[in-house]
Amino acid sequence: MRQLLLAVLLACSISAAQAADLVVFAAASLTDALKDIAPLWEKSGGAPVKFSFAASSTLARQIEQGAPANLFISADLQWMDWADQRHLVVTATRRNLLGNSMVLVMPKERVKQVQISPTLDILALLDPDGRIATGDPASVPVGIYAKQAFTNLGLWDKVQPRIAGAESVRAALLLVERHEAPIGIVYATDAAVDPAVAVAGTFPADSHPPIIYPFAVTSAGDTPEARKLLDFLAGPESRAAFAKRGFKLLAP
Repeated sequence: MRQLLLAVLLACSISAAQAADLVVFAAASLTDALKDIAPLWEKSGGAPVKFSFAASSTLARQIEQGAPANLFISADLQWMDWADQRHLVVTATRRNLLGNSMVLVMPKERVKQVQISPTLDILALLDPDGRIATGDPASVPVGIYAKQAFTNLGLWDKVQPRIAGAESVRAALLLVERHEAPIGIVYATDAAVDPAVAVAGTFPADSHPPIIYPFAVTSAGDTPEARKLLDFLAGPESRAAFAKRGFKLLAP
């Protein structure tokens, strides 16, 4: 009986410890920056943080299906709005904290500089069977931005059949790194962390909507500690870490 009681108490203590952890669902492009920030948060006395990195679309749907998360960070407004409309996040906590730019990348050893404009012959950059790696244009933010940019540049009809839609921006980057795609479209911050790829060109800022990262506390995971973490992510230490990784800082 005593052993059973001890086992129950141990299970309860483990469960309580796990419950004390904060869970952050964040866009894949934030992987390195948030891993830089986590030790700073914990050093300040914050609860341990666990991250789940994926495409914003995937994370939003997982939250809808009941996956436990305290914070949701999207790589675009669309998926945060989607979550907000379904009351999955606390509207009053929403903050647009970061921006980014979108670039065309190639394997480093074969990169050539291009000017991204309506006159760009992007298909000339591909092998006969070559594909353009980016996020799935139907759901993944970087793919959505890419489709908008190509549409505004008058190039979408040409490139659409050659798009290799990946499950996240990091998956698209990996396709280029592995030479499985000769070119890719990713965020500038992602290109900066992969030494195997190089930037061939930057998409004009007016070719697509601004790339904005909204942060919010989830409705199911709304706790005082979660709100403190959100404040910390908007604070000076975190902003310095985001800037070091190349993100644009928006007014909190």
